[in-house]
Amino acid sequence: MALSLEEKKAIVADVAEVAASAHSAVTAEYNGLTSEDMTELRAKARSGGVYLRVIKNTLARRAIEGTDFDCMKDTLVGPLVMAFSQEDPGSAARVLKDFSKENDKLVIKALSVGGQLLAANEIDRLASLPTKDQAISMLMSVMQAPIGKLARTLNEVPGKLVRTVAAVRDAK
Repeated sequence: MALSLEEKKAIVADVAEVAASAHSAVTAEYNGLTSEDMTELRAKARSGGVYLRVIKNTLARRAIEGTDFDCMKDTLVGPLVMAFSQEDPGSAARVLKDFSKENDKLVIKALSVGGQLLAANEIDRLASLPTKDQAISMLMSVMQAPIGKLARTLNEVPGKLVRTVAAVRDAK
């Protein structure tokens, strides 16, 4: 069933709006996946905060034009699914990487972060980026370490005094 011009404009506008606010994008070839597999992938994407869309390549090129993902235009060849990270930069990469481990027919083609096109083998590096909550907790632990060390050092002075007085008492 062919799409009308209005439907195509609506799809391009929808994807362009998502792409403008996304942190990263990943494209993958889905040739050979069943509809049950695609439904499972969509469910995982929804739960992971990822916008997932199967879109014609010409419409995708128009949608990402003028965004950070403009560098991906040349990689849009063949039947592709586009995933945009909404919450953190690594979420789309994590979802597609985990799904491709279970289904070898899903092949990562390209990814982009911050206007930079990355090779498909960089998916591990992007997927390992911490989430926002993980990054905040890492920052808090780094900020807390000097304060904790200062508190232990200040607490050591009265403790040492008590041990010295106890040793003098025991000696007499």
